[in-house]
Amino acid sequence: MFDQLSASFEDAVKGLRGQATISDTNVDNALRQVRRALLEADVSLSVVKKFIEEVRRKAIGTEVVRGIKPDQKFIQVVYEQLVKLMGTENTPLIRNNGKPTVILMAGLQGAGKTTASAKLALYLKSQGAKVLMVAADIYRPAAIDQLHVLGKQIDVEVFSISKDVQPEEIAAASIQKGCEEGFDCIIIDTAGRLQIDTAMMEEMVRIKSAVSPDEILLVVDSMIGQEAAEITRTFHEQVGITGAILTKLDGDARGGAALSIRKVSGAPIKFIGVGEKVEALQPFHPERMASRILGMGDVLTLVEKAQKEVELADVEQMQKKLQEASFDFSDFLQQMRLIKSMGSLGGLMKMIPGMNKIDSTMIKQGEAQLKRIEAMIGSMTPQERQNPELLASQPRRRGRIAQGSGHTQNEVDKMLVDFQKMRGFMQQMTRGNNLGNPLSMGNNMFNSPGMSSGKGILKQSNARGGRNSKPSKKKKGFGQL
Repeated sequence: MFDQLSASFEDAVKGLRGQATISDTNVDNALRQVRRALLEADVSLSVVKKFIEEVRRKAIGTEVVRGIKPDQKFIQVVYEQLVKLMGTENTPLIRNNGKPTVILMAGLQGAGKTTASAKLALYLKSQGAKVLMVAADIYRPAAIDQLHVLGKQIDVEVFSISKDVQPEEIAAASIQKGCEEGFDCIIIDTAGRLQIDTAMMEEMVRIKSAVSPDEILLVVDSMIGQEAAEITRTFHEQVGITGAILTKLDGDARGGAALSIRKVSGAPIKFIGVGEKVEALQPFHPERMASRILGMGDVLTLVEKAQKEVELADVEQMQKKLQEASFDFSDFLQQMRLIKSMGSLGGLMKMIPGMNKIDSTMIKQGEAQLKRIEAMIGSMTPQERQNPELLASQPRRRGRIAQGSGHTQNEVDKMLVDFQKMRGFMQQMTRGNNLGNPLSMGNNMFNSPGMSSGKGILKQSNARGGRNSKPSKKKKGFGQL
């Protein structure tokens, strides 16, 4: 997400480093790169021109405070203008008290409208709402079946009648059902077309008249670039949308749609789709998105993701284990699965400030390494998971784990040593010791598949544990290897 744009912004700022002030000359060079970056990201030309003018005016007209470098001030100005461009703040859904909130979903065919309906239903359900989804797309083959499958997956009721009934009649009947049965939100999935046409707009107007929706959300595919903004404007002029859901943003390295929609159409982006999973829907926060674009991470979204998955009692128990160095392989496996439930490793890393520069190849290697570690832990007995010292002192156990997981014993040896280092590091961190650079803690855990640095580390342990070797007088613990 925004990888190309982030890299280009970083290059633009480099030209201001080492400068004493922001001048016409040096800011021109930076803005030239910013303009090129925005155009390459498929941002609307009119939006780019206005954005560059505003940044120039704010940057040159602002005095650089003592102790603040010109490049830092430029980043601040760009950040503020990006936030303003995308809508200043999050625009929440309208919610009714005493009667169902009616949300009408609109969009072109292929934008992910039906999936977005299910994602939104799950989001509202997680907030305690009783949600009803309505299958009003009577044209696309299997559209009704798809919504029923998604509804069953997220445990949300789906209302449908027949393909012979007009969409506005289905929608009206769903409102009656929602009022009678006490639903809090009704999400109506409508038909799309390959392009905007008169028939589609007339049908949307009829449905709108039949149900008087509180929200009309246009689902837009971010991959189509600045055309997304034009589609949003057309729908807004003819139907009157209240907001947009930008889908497939995780697969768009350019990000032009997110930067253009609000300015061109006047309609706010309310949600973004950041993955294929039904849980992958996030409220759109302009300030957080601007932070991601500039490579400053998105800690707030990361914390919110963690809060959804982690119980406070589990956090306290884990902290106690880390302090006592009793963190074992079962705990490590639990943490790996927690990361998976929060999204891709690459997506999470990009939310951490300073981690946006990590190469995608390294992230893929890290994900592959986590899978190898999970396979190794899966080959351990419950006793071995809870007591890593058993593996450190008995090489035959490590040999069995290597064979069972499909890896070499050297790879298992290295995994054990890396685990010991990580456990020691985490123990120091929870005690507040000076740790130097914390980002270096995972380097060994995410090495390339060869894992050459682990070879021979446990040779002394292997010698002690062999069949013909004499038992040592004192058994060494895992932390003493």
